[in-house]
Amino acid sequence: MDAILLQLNNISVVYSDVIQVLKGVSLAVEKNHIVSLLGSNGAGKTTTLKAISGLLKPENGRVTDGTILYQNSEIQNRTPETITRHGIIQVLEGRQPFKYLTIEENLRVGTATRWGKPYREDLEKVYHYFPALEKRRGGLAGYCSGGELQMLVMGRALMAHPELLLLDEPSLGLAPLVVREIFRIIRRINQEEGTTIILVEQNARMALQIAHYGYVMENGKIVMDGTADVLRENPDIREFYLGMSAAGTVKSYTDVKSYRRRKRWL
Repeated sequence: MDAILLQLNNISVVYSDVIQVLKGVSLAVEKNHIVSLLGSNGAGKTTTLKAISGLLKPENGRVTDGTILYQNSEIQNRTPETITRHGIIQVLEGRQPFKYLTIEENLRVGTATRWGKPYREDLEKVYHYFPALEKRRGGLAGYCSGGELQMLVMGRALMAHPELLLLDEPSLGLAPLVVREIFRIIRRINQEEGTTIILVEQNARMALQIAHYGYVMENGKIVMDGTADVLRENPDIREFYLGMSAAGTVKSYTDVKSYRRRKRWL
């Protein structure tokens, strides 16, 4: 079995000393694996990523209980810049670029933790995965399409040489063809670079196609976990996240939400 790269042990997260979002979350991420976090809006998926990357503090949040172990060292409540230098890079939801910089200048921002070191080889690697960016390397990022922006922020993260890459909703608002391309590239990065990835994604069907393992979150808790193959065949996952009936037929959103409204694992 591959070594455990990251482990969350019963962590709780509170914002503004009042609002508890995570309530005893535990999970493990094996090195070189893709792990998917599934769940509805507000389940705590993004907060889990921010607890790992240190981005809770700027939002007045903190881990109040439990530990986060990365390479067997505790990292909970450390500053984002410290965690980044340990090789944990988060790609935030919303794909915000420096819109008045060129695409190539945006990519070079990803080398901020490695100033003074050669970066040309890294640029060529990014352009290898995202050839659409190379064609527009001198253009302003503010004129990019949604798909190009997603490629840009992922490429910028690769420039930092991540050992653990945290992706938050990479398919959000993108056309189906672009989504398939983005997920194909995520799989390639994992396979070719050996990058460990935690993927938060509403598109459960696509996420479980490329993930090795998955966790389902509801109301700040992990309510189910298993290999991607097992989760894809689980009747509750098929109904509530894949929109499939027990017979394997596609159900409408209305049917899924109205039929057996209470999830049996809660």
